[in-house]
Amino acid sequence: MAVGIFDSGLGGLTVLEAVTRRLPQVPFVYFGDNAHAPYGVRDAENVYGLTTAGVSRLFGAGCDLVILACNTASAAALRRMQENWVPSDKRVLGVFVPLIEALTERQWGDNSPPREVAVKHVALFATPATVASRAFQRELAFRAIGVDVEAQPCGGLVDAIEEGDEILAEALVRSHVEALKRRMPHPEAAILGCTHYPLMEAAFQEALGPDVAVYSQANLVAESLADYLGRHPDMLGPGDEGMFLTTGNPAAVSNKATQFLRRRIKFRAA
Repeated sequence: MAVGIFDSGLGGLTVLEAVTRRLPQVPFVYFGDNAHAPYGVRDAENVYGLTTAGVSRLFGAGCDLVILACNTASAAALRRMQENWVPSDKRVLGVFVPLIEALTERQWGDNSPPREVAVKHVALFATPATVASRAFQRELAFRAIGVDVEAQPCGGLVDAIEEGDEILAEALVRSHVEALKRRMPHPEAAILGCTHYPLMEAAFQEALGPDVAVYSQANLVAESLADYLGRHPDMLGPGDEGMFLTTGNPAAVSNKATQFLRRRIKFRAA
């Protein structure tokens, strides 16, 4: 009954924490492709190859359902994977749709035509690759009309977070927010379009100001996953062991993950 969580590095641990709290009875297998992180500076073909390799490993660990907790992978690889690669008895889901459903105040799984929504000016903070893909705007267009999205590529932020350099990360947040506000002075909502960014949510909120609603993904993805499994209980895979897998150095990644989550995490080689 295991479910897989895939990420390019450590950012997906924010999603793992949320889904574990929401679904404590489900064992989760986490795969971090730390040897190739970050994905945000890679081209779409490279991201696709790395993502399919990692998801294959999760299928092999007994996960019939895998969540791409990496926004770059969701943006650059998910649609192609779903159309041409995922076996008929498996599912791979991304992290954009739950966020957009919350932003547009639609119920989980609402597939009605796009409509006007209250929020008209949205700031998107994401990796350069996610911004370049325009995947967020494409998914939003399926659900809402009349929304202006201004996207800001946050170069360097994932690296600073992974290295635990909080001072640099906070400085980068302020710089990226200032750059976006020169183009969109008064956003009504801000999307943190990378699973690393919730760790800097307070910094984003402070830089944006109290009147901007900041949306991050972890809890929204957890609620969406619970709803999906409630409707598709057959997608709980045969695996019965939760584990942490990495393509990087297991000891080094374990140490960083322990600092990241402030609890002991032990990775093993993928």
